[in-house]
Formats: sequence, C-alpha cells, structure tokens
Amino acid sequence: MSTDPEFDRRQRYDALMDVVRGRMTTRQFDPNYVVPKEHYELILEAARHAPSGANAQPWHYIVVTKPELKKAIADYFVDEARARAKLRMKFPTPNYRGLETAPGMIVVASDFRWTRAFPVLLDDSELDRKYRENAERILLQSVAASTMSAHLAAAALGYNVWWVTAIGQDDAQKALKPLLGVPEEISVIDIFCFGPAAKPPYKRWKKELHQIMNWDRFDMENYMSVEQIDAWIREKRSQVMYRDESKVD
Repeated sequence: MSTDPEFDRRQRYDALMDVVRGRMTTRQFDPNYVVPKEHYELILEAARHAPSGANAQPWHYIVVTKPELKKAIADYFVDEARARAKLRMKFPTPNYRGLETAPGMIVVASDFRWTRAFPVLLDDSELDRKYRENAERILLQSVAASTMSAHLAAAALGYNVWWVTAIGQDDAQKALKPLLGVPEEISVIDIFCFGPAAKPPYKRWKKELHQIMNWDRFDMENYMSVEQIDAWIREKRSQVMYRDESKVD
C-alpha cells in the first residue's frame, strides 16, 4: 500500500468517479430481477449519512415491493403524462409504465415542518416569509443530498437508476399518500427506481467543465439570455434528455 497521502486521495477519488460516471438512467428494467433486502439497506445506509441543514435529517424512505403498489403508482404518472400532453406543454415525456416493472422502488418523502429547525421567525411577518422560503430550499437541498447518496450507492452495487420527479402537485399528493399510508403532514418528494436495465443504457450529454466552473467571479461567457434558453429548449432539450451523448449534435 502506498504511503503517499496524495496518491491515496487520488485513488479514492478515481474510485468515486467510476461510480459517479457509471450512474446512468434507464426507464426500462429487467422485470424478473429481485433486489435483495440487503441492497435496500445498503442504499439507504448511504442516504442516512448525507448532510442536512441543522442536521435535521428531514427525510423518510418507503421501500415499495408490492407489484400492485408499483402498478398504482405507474398508473398515476401515466395519467399525469396524458394530462400534460393535452395541455400542449411539448415536454418530451418518458414512458412511465416502466415504473411498474422496476425491481427496486423507493419513495422519498419529507416533513416540511422541519423548516422550523432552520432560521425562521415564526411570526408570520414579511421578513419571516422570506426566511421560510429559504428554509424550504434548505430542506429540499438536504433531501436531494440524501437521495443522491442513495443513487450513488445503487450505482456502486451495479444498478441503473431512474429519478422520478414532478410530483409536487396537490393531485399527486392526494393520489400517492393513501397508497403508501403517508401522513398528511408529510410530502412525497421523489421516487427512486433502480435495477438491471432491460437493454444497455447510454451516457447522456453533460456540459463541459469550463461551462459550469467560474473562478472568483461569474464568467459571463456562461450566461444565457432567456431567448438563448428558449432556443436551447426548442432545439436541444429532447436530444439531451433521451439520446446517447455521442448522438447529440
């Protein structure tokens, strides 16, 4: 074993990046695979060690194994996708039926009452409302950090993943909470699916390092006007969401 601390740090970093780069999304899983109970525990053990504001750890994870529950959750998202299509949002929606066959499914929930643990006044003043907005960001960032730790643990175990969001609507809460016995005070935030892919996954396009990295001051070369953002949505969004990075123009 090397006695050079810098060498050891780089080895650990390279091992981590193998997992980070290998974390790839799939929406079609091998339906015959059964996730061992130990793997759920390993994944959520990683989630448990994530940082959080005030160390409040404002997350709950519900492991979903019953096929009828997976189907009911998939049914909701399929119906929601149809509703969005009628609104002509032109958003490239995935086939949510893949939720039904995901070997591993974990529902991510949080209790927004934990925002009371962050800097707030609790006097319903205008200033308090500003602090409450920030407190909600702290809570969501905390839950995201925990969820990402779970994703990386799943990737380290050799699984492909699917991070299902867009479930903040009241209709989603009303549909999903009763299925899972979630108390009214707790909100469903995300759904995390994982398992072996039904077909080889592909790496999606990522921005170059120089496009996201700024030194001391924001680099205006990385700034986009709303017109540029809208053009990107029209011309690039569908490519980068569901296409191999090697096939992106």
